[in-house]
Amino acid sequence: MRKIFLILPILFLLTLMGCSKEAKPPVEGNPAPDFTLNTLNGEVVKLSDLKGQVVIVNFWATWCPPCREEIPSMMRLNAAMAGKPFRMLCVSIDDGGKVAVEEFFRKTGFSLPALMDTDKRAGKLYGITGVPETFVIDRHGVILKKVVGAMEWDHPEVIAFLNNAIAQAK
Repeated sequence: MRKIFLILPILFLLTLMGCSKEAKPPVEGNPAPDFTLNTLNGEVVKLSDLKGQVVIVNFWATWCPPCREEIPSMMRLNAAMAGKPFRMLCVSIDDGGKVAVEEFFRKTGFSLPALMDTDKRAGKLYGITGVPETFVIDRHGVILKKVVGAMEWDHPEVIAFLNNAIAQAK
């Protein structure tokens, strides 16, 4: 009888853990969580509508030094991939939203295809723990790579990786 009283609380805790509604962060090889966000000019972008393209989803903020450091290479990568089935989505988590991002671009001369995630829902879907965090998504909507921290996005190896991802899905 005592064993039952010892086992019941353990079973109850295990049941609660299995019923957790908290989403687990996506990992490489799994489908990318879908989201819908607005661009600076109000265009609505839904990730699932971009199937057929390799997509980079980069979570960033204007106040983040490593984010600022990688922006020029992201701009060069975006230019290098023009005309290919490729899309770059730079998801800003700035509390100041559109105003903060537009002011940052105006002051720095930088320009990225920015989406606004001021309520941080997309960031939560992806389980980001900081910025920059980037996800490379294949043409079928599956996460190929997760990159934590800044990177030289226009490095020849990165471009070859992306071109290979584009070729793989044909």
